[in-house]
Amino acid sequence: MSVHIFIPDLLRSELLTPEIYRELSLPALETLLAKGSFSDEKSQGTEAWLCSAFGVVKQNDWPVAIITLQVDGAKEAQAKDGYWLRADPVHLRIERNDIILADSQIFQISIDEANQFVSALNYHFSNNRYHSLSSDTEQGKIFFQSIHSDRWYLHLAHVPNLMTCSLNEVAGKNINDFMPSGADSMTWNTISNEIQMLLHEHPLNQAREGRGELPINSVWFWGGGIMPQSFNCPYTHIWSNDTFCRSLASISGINYNTLSDYVDKWSQLAISGSHLVMINTLHGRVQYEDIHGWRESIKNLEVNWFAPLLLSLKNGELDQLIITTTDQNRVKNFSIVSNSLWKFWRTNKSLSIYAD
Repeated sequence: MSVHIFIPDLLRSELLTPEIYRELSLPALETLLAKGSFSDEKSQGTEAWLCSAFGVVKQNDWPVAIITLQVDGAKEAQAKDGYWLRADPVHLRIERNDIILADSQIFQISIDEANQFVSALNYHFSNNRYHSLSSDTEQGKIFFQSIHSDRWYLHLAHVPNLMTCSLNEVAGKNINDFMPSGADSMTWNTISNEIQMLLHEHPLNQAREGRGELPINSVWFWGGGIMPQSFNCPYTHIWSNDTFCRSLASISGINYNTLSDYVDKWSQLAISGSHLVMINTLHGRVQYEDIHGWRESIKNLEVNWFAPLLLSLKNGELDQLIITTTDQNRVKNFSIVSNSLWKFWRTNKSLSIYAD
């Protein structure tokens, strides 16, 4: 059995300073990284890595929307061919000259609230059409769908000339550095501005603020595309709680399970083959600079994942382990087989060394 662990932000240079690692014991992880063969390449983000793993080709964007729609709203995806775009609810706040975006990791929104917000948006845009989207009156209109409380969608009959940045990239950051580009970007910026003005005055947001909750004052457009022509994945089993990873597995016809709290719950199944395990517990901590949360999460990973995986390698239960992590700059891979553990000359180092 081979296992490929994909953990975004396991190594992040701007966070991983010696002070952060003080009194942080990670012997199993440090052993695995020290003994493994290392390779790296340029990073294009989490969605890009997952798409590449499943043989999905980039369009103007990585086509996240049409893929997650297969899980969120398969009937809608089957009923309408063409281009789908994510339009996820977000909160924007002004900090001096920056506009910082927060996604649903920071706030909660019910499906009832989502439906009411989307109903207001659709009422507003029902009398508007945008010539750059289509010369046809009806096809030039936009229609939002709140298929999931925090994953909203738009369907367009024609593919716009639009390149966006993923919500993962911009969460916790200044949106001015991640605005859409392409010939149609001005139209979409206009749409975004109209949405912000409409949501600002919405009674639901006044009620949310009255309860001490963040208002939903914008949406983030991203992940547009049409259905990919093919999927090609080398894995036989996928384990993850991530919606996009789950959607890729589902549409590729690959066995899929959610993550168990402890690695032995799935390793005891003794399933042969090639396993991809995506663990996304560190990424959100980095996005919102939650250093304490990052430390606690990685300590849990040491106990529940890395130590059992190291033991499986030592016992010969695992033929190969690959650990892959991404940050804003690089994809880093560490490949370990049981014989790697005999490389006594490779001594353990702090994770801060690998983050540089």
